[in-house]
Amino acid sequence: MALTAETESRLYRSLRAAAGAAAHLVALGFPTAVALLARPGSSLFSWHPLLMALAFSFLMTEALLIFSPETSLLRSFSRKVKVRVHWALQLLALLCALLGLGIITYNKHLNGKAHFVTWHGLTGLLTVLYAGGQCAGGVLLLYPKLMKNWTLAKLKLYHATSGLVGYLLGCASLMLGMCSLWFTALVTSVSWYLAMLCPLLTSLVIMNQVSNAYLYRKRSQH
Repeated sequence: MALTAETESRLYRSLRAAAGAAAHLVALGFPTAVALLARPGSSLFSWHPLLMALAFSFLMTEALLIFSPETSLLRSFSRKVKVRVHWALQLLALLCALLGLGIITYNKHLNGKAHFVTWHGLTGLLTVLYAGGQCAGGVLLLYPKLMKNWTLAKLKLYHATSGLVGYLLGCASLMLGMCSLWFTALVTSVSWYLAMLCPLLTSLVIMNQVSNAYLYRKRSQH
């Protein structure tokens, strides 16, 4: 029996809500697992994977999910509050990423190792720099009058699009980190594949959220 349009819409919203709930669990569960593996404080290096997991798995994911109509933890709050929390989480993510980058750079210096010679290192550096630029670009949304030739709607669209690119870069950096000798020595077999699925799941949820927001804006213009 064919599904009605209303039933399909309800089913789609339910699936999105379930995927969003899973993304929340993964966003928190992945850094928790990394913390158990790294044992922060056991070495200088141990802080690097934890800080990067916190930045790009937990903080940045939650900062973007705040605007999800189905899974936001602040659905009952005004958009102004959501924007402020988004800003706070993004700044915390950037600080964690900068600290994580500084720690791994200093650790390599102490051990006489070359800097940024792997795909993980290069992607991580690019991601942190991009995140810094994205945060700086977000200032334009707070003060749109600085861009006189751009409408607020266009600024929001470009910020969301470039933010998605930055988030995908962060997920790629995490996945490359899981290919490192440190991670593969601790996580093997099925557990490794499950770990790789974590950033894949959250990136798919965020991409769906951004694409739906884009389609909504397009429809509202007609």
